[in-house]
Amino acid sequence: MMADIAWIWLETFTRWLHVLAGVVWIGNSFYFVALDQSLKPREGLPTGAHGEAWQVHGGGFYHMVKYLVAPNTMPDELRWFKWESYTTWASGFFLLVLVYYFGAELYLIDEQVMALSQTAAIAVSFVGLLIGWVIYDQICRSPIGRDARLLALTGFVFLVAATYGFAQILSARGAFMQMGALIGTIMVANVAHVIIPGQRKVVKALLAGEKPDPEHGRVAKQRSVHNNYLTLPVVFIMIGGHYPLAFATPYAWAIIALLLIIGVLIRHFYNTSHQGLPPPWWTWGATAACAIGIVLVSSLGPNWTEIAREEETDLSGLPAPTLASVHEIVETRCAMCHAAEPLWDGLLYPPKGVILESPEDVRAHALNIMQQAVWSNAMPPGNITYMEPQERLLLAAWRDNWREHERNAAE
Repeated sequence: MMADIAWIWLETFTRWLHVLAGVVWIGNSFYFVALDQSLKPREGLPTGAHGEAWQVHGGGFYHMVKYLVAPNTMPDELRWFKWESYTTWASGFFLLVLVYYFGAELYLIDEQVMALSQTAAIAVSFVGLLIGWVIYDQICRSPIGRDARLLALTGFVFLVAATYGFAQILSARGAFMQMGALIGTIMVANVAHVIIPGQRKVVKALLAGEKPDPEHGRVAKQRSVHNNYLTLPVVFIMIGGHYPLAFATPYAWAIIALLLIIGVLIRHFYNTSHQGLPPPWWTWGATAACAIGIVLVSSLGPNWTEIAREEETDLSGLPAPTLASVHEIVETRCAMCHAAEPLWDGLLYPPKGVILESPEDVRAHALNIMQQAVWSNAMPPGNITYMEPQERLLLAAWRDNWREHERNAAE
């Protein structure tokens, strides 16, 4: 028992570290992009300086000067911003291992999508991260990378295609979180393999008394801007795993596509505002339209009637949608985990504290059951207990008219 408790706390502390490191990294990223946008050129700046900005915070004034490539001489002290991103990725990957790799049977595999072994599912996830980064990096280094708009469009198509591809292999939740891990990997690899190495080459040139290559600054700025626009979508995906309407639908790829657009719109508003230009207020209308689109897309499925037909399931003999018949389904498919003392190996307590052992429990959690098992296919995870389409349709019929059914049963 002590080992199980220690495991739970290991996951908890890792998640905490991941959130804290992410907050610091995102805060630094947003600050420096805002600073970069607010810089103004003026006469009298040091040679090679791109612009300056005056800021006030915490009772003091700050005078910030940016060099487009580098100053003429190496400063005595230089603060590198890299450990925040490295810690975010390392803790996030460790969390991926703890939750999704050790729990691959529940969280990565859905045999109705593809019958994978645990080893194969983990390999798909890990190799997918590596290949995803390589493809993105090569796109940036190709001639496409010289055209910012074409690069943005190509990157968008690549990420949406990757989302769709992972959904054909992994479980819905696994595919959704895989995209969060992939975007996070792209962001930190931009720092570790492009931005920091370029900055090191600039420092090396300064120490050697040579003129640094301005290409390092251009490429670093390009990747930094990408990270800025990807931040909001990846944060949503981090928390989206708790919301089945976001990931457990056949249209999760469309939801991620809309999230990517929302991230661009919001960051465009702030990045433009930080330049001192008129704020593009239209972006908030477009953001609201995309958010409404996400709500509408999430309401489209799964279509259990169509799925039942495809599986040649007979729907004519469904029992009456009563609390008793619904409880029987929940007891068979869900209660092994959602019990005061779960029967599933490795579970010390029911997920999210939800107990579904009695008819009264089912009635109390009716809306949650719909969200998890009817409006989405989040539960059972990976459909590991093989809840049938007709059972989900019975749940839906009961939830739609449960008061009428119970009144008729009482009469």
